[in-house]
Amino acid sequence: MKPDAFIALIAAGAQESTRATKVPASFTIAQGALESAWGESGLAKAAMNLFGVKADKSWSGATVTIPTREFVKATGQWITVPALWRKYSSWSECLTDHAKFFIVNKRYAPAFQHTDNAEQFALAVAAAGYATDPQYAAKVIAVIRSHNLTQYDKA
Repeated sequence: MKPDAFIALIAAGAQESTRATKVPASFTIAQGALESAWGESGLAKAAMNLFGVKADKSWSGATVTIPTREFVKATGQWITVPALWRKYSSWSECLTDHAKFFIVNKRYAPAFQHTDNAEQFALAVAAAGYATDPQYAAKVIAVIRSHNLTQYDKA
């Protein structure tokens, strides 16, 4: 899917989520774009999971097992491992759970000091360990900037 089409599909839901949770819409859109390859990843297609949220022991919903690449800091290597992912019935359900995930996981509390700055929010989320990729925050921020996503934080 083209970036403009993906943004058009989730922007309103991201903005609604912002109003309810304070997670910046531009961050939500950029993270969804990055994690789902603009809605085209296997995880997005098989599980409506746009954000790469794994199914840990707190998850009671449907799941799917799909391999993922993880960066191992100790070795400086990327490896592929099977992972259990949350499965949703729609992108709307995924968007709702995405914001809830940040709220209920206390390790992300520092990000909520930056609800008025999506780039700082992304840095805090990455610092809290959302992804193993050491360039994660930079990648999310690049998507925010290259697609002028902060415009969705103002609506």
